[in-house]
Amino acid sequence: MVHRFPTLATAAPDADLAALDAIVAGNRPAFDELYRRYYPRLMDFLGRIVNQRELAEEVVNDTMYTVWTAGASFARRSKVSTWIFGIAYKKTLKRLERDRRMVTETLDENHNFAADTDLVAELDLVKLRGTLDRAMTQLSPAHRSVVELTYLMDYSYEEIAEIVGCPVNTVKTRMFHARARLRRVLTALIGK
Repeated sequence: MVHRFPTLATAAPDADLAALDAIVAGNRPAFDELYRRYYPRLMDFLGRIVNQRELAEEVVNDTMYTVWTAGASFARRSKVSTWIFGIAYKKTLKRLERDRRMVTETLDENHNFAADTDLVAELDLVKLRGTLDRAMTQLSPAHRSVVELTYLMDYSYEEIAEIVGCPVNTVKTRMFHARARLRRVLTALIGK
């Protein structure tokens, strides 16, 4: 299948910057293109933090509305993706704080396993994923997001610091505590 628009993985940072510049100038097709590029990754990231599709969609839409209305505020000190994920992260934390609830994470029912895996390996993968999902729910949103941004989104600590709005050393500290907590929780879960 040929994609009309580049995916986030294939889009160069220059393409994001060009799209943002066009958005600032009021170019709706540029916004639509950027929205299509970022929607899947933002949904994946936010869905893992809040585990409610509707809430994640609301935050993605709020985030992209901010990109549309406040694109001129992008200071060009980071990548456009870092700026967008930072907006999404902050909006998510505000929403969780406002709602005063922690949402638990579960295994995605639509998880697509590789076609060549045998049933035993597939079941082991489901069990492992479920165990990891349960362990991740034991982390605070701040710790969970650092783990997600590092291991699933492949951001550097410097980029994560920009996204979450804290010093790099704070990101490292959060990662240290997140790993320690995951180690304890996984040991307890696997021991069951």
